[in-house]
Amino acid sequence: MTISLAQGNFKQVFNEKTRGTTTNIKIDVTDDLGNEGYLPVSIVKGKTDGPVFTIVAGVHGFEYPPIVATQELMQEIDVDKLAGILIFIPIANRASFYTRTPYMNPQDKTNLNGAFPGDASGSITQRMAYSITEKIIPVSDVFLDIHGGDACEDLIPFICYYNNQQKPEQTRKAKELSENSGFEYVVSYPYTLKDEDPAKYVFKQAVQDGKTALSIEAGKLGNVQEESVILIKTGVYNMLAQMNMYDGPKTTPKPDLIKLNYQTYIRSNEKGIFYSPLKAGDSVKKGDIVGRTTDEFGKTITEYKATSSGVILYKLATPPINKGDTVMCISEHR
Repeated sequence: MTISLAQGNFKQVFNEKTRGTTTNIKIDVTDDLGNEGYLPVSIVKGKTDGPVFTIVAGVHGFEYPPIVATQELMQEIDVDKLAGILIFIPIANRASFYTRTPYMNPQDKTNLNGAFPGDASGSITQRMAYSITEKIIPVSDVFLDIHGGDACEDLIPFICYYNNQQKPEQTRKAKELSENSGFEYVVSYPYTLKDEDPAKYVFKQAVQDGKTALSIEAGKLGNVQEESVILIKTGVYNMLAQMNMYDGPKTTPKPDLIKLNYQTYIRSNEKGIFYSPLKAGDSVKKGDIVGRTTDEFGKTITEYKATSSGVILYKLATPPINKGDTVMCISEHR
């Protein structure tokens, strides 16, 4: 049974005891500046009890493969075969999506994936972050945030988690899910966040709040690559199977995982035109020239050198470059 509601009380719907249902709700979000929007949420309750697995896509509305993959997952999941509850936020940043705006919500020029834990009295993006922090994360056992390369980013598909030594059990589960997801590249990030620090990123907020949380990166350059959509869906199905929540299409995990646990970032100090012969997935050595920036007359302003040896996780792949842009992320295993 599917119930569509123009407005919905998330807590009320989530706590209802009826099983084998899909309920779609809209959590209205407005701010004092007159901005209006809503957070679309689909609550899928299996016939039997089990964990709560939350899937968020479209935190950046120009990252299309995660959004398309989530749309397909919502149509494919059979509640009769599901144990537990799936919570989908299919497009978290709707304003970004419908205006084709990279990174930011154009209503308040704020990046949702930098606004957590949010603010109940802030701008519309801050209030959306607050709704996710206060309503969705607390009821989740596993929290999956799906991203891809935005309009200007080239990246290799990978799955990642935070190595939070303060919460070893949650970290162990995130590592296990990552390594059995079917992704070849498994990336762990250091976790140095204090409890009182703002998390900024949505899945880092979930980690800070004691949840098993991880993120997928697949897709690039503001396009829908079918292979990325399939990879995302396969990763989700593999994780659900591992948690004994769903018996759906899955693949055998790759035997030779590439585990990366150390990242360095090259950032721009100028505005100009960026050139690089490299692509995501290429290997570099520390000190290698990996790109250059020219002015509008073609004069080289800056040459960029690799800050470490490793593989390029993602990079700027379009010519415009501004001060503060991330030129490249290089990752290795140490």
